Amino acid sequence: MPATQIRTRRWKTVALATSTVLAALAIPTMTATPASATTTAYDTTYYKNAAGKTGTSLKSSLHTIISSQTKISYSAVWNALKVTDQDPNNSGNVILLYSGVSRSKSLNGGDVGDWNREHVWAKSHGDFGEVTGPGTDLHHLRPADVTVNSIRGNLDFDNGGSTVANGGGSLKDSDSFEPRDADKGDVARMILYMAVRYEGDDGFADLEPNERVNNGSAPNIGKLSVLKQWNDEDPPSAFEENRNEKIYDTYQHNRNPFIDHPEWVEAIW
Repeated sequence: MPATQIRTRRWKTVALATSTVLAALAIPTMTATPASATTTAYDTTYYKNAAGKTGTSLKSSLHTIISSQTKISYSAVWNALKVTDQDPNNSGNVILLYSGVSRSKSLNGGDVGDWNREHVWAKSHGDFGEVTGPGTDLHHLRPADVTVNSIRGNLDFDNGGSTVANGGGSLKDSDSFEPRDADKGDVARMILYMAVRYEGDDGFADLEPNERVNNGSAPNIGKLSVLKQWNDEDPPSAFEENRNEKIYDTYQHNRNPFIDHPEWVEAIW
């Protein structure tokens, strides 16, 4: 059973004083702290070759581990998402990324009001399209509202922007997209999974996060520092953990290691 992650925060006090004010005013502000170490049932089996490693050594070991997977076709992704992203409170619906809306499974398609298959690592970043492999990897494919998906487009991820209509609190500016708070950690862990899984040794581009936006068709997505912050601020939820299990048990038979061990983000990057 995957470990339950507990969000941790620390508070700092900022003292504001002037020469005419004798008493300082303390204002608490929330900051993220790195995820604490976790233990899972997979540590001595699936992840045994990653034990005790950090940095490039950990990344290399995890790449070898998660590269052993069953690949599915892009058409098969439709039905897979109806299972992996099923609304736990309504078996006839899926939960949409970014907006958080629960929508009928039957409304999959390309029209306004439908949901479609969102590539969280935008498929133009590395030019892998919908090819079997990175283009069909369920660990970064999620159901999303057609319109919201179009607004996100192939933008990099960063903080700030204007409110996205029906986006659940998501924001967008000219060169970046900020998901709603409840999806920030999910997005970060999906992006960093892709960076470990696809290292350029299997005919696909070497995908890597960086500190830029406007990456265009380069096999990069930013911003890494923001993704790390989101990973800390929004730990894996029960929905995310259950999704990881379904992909592992039923479809690809590989795992997103950052859902099981969010602290490995800091250990690698």
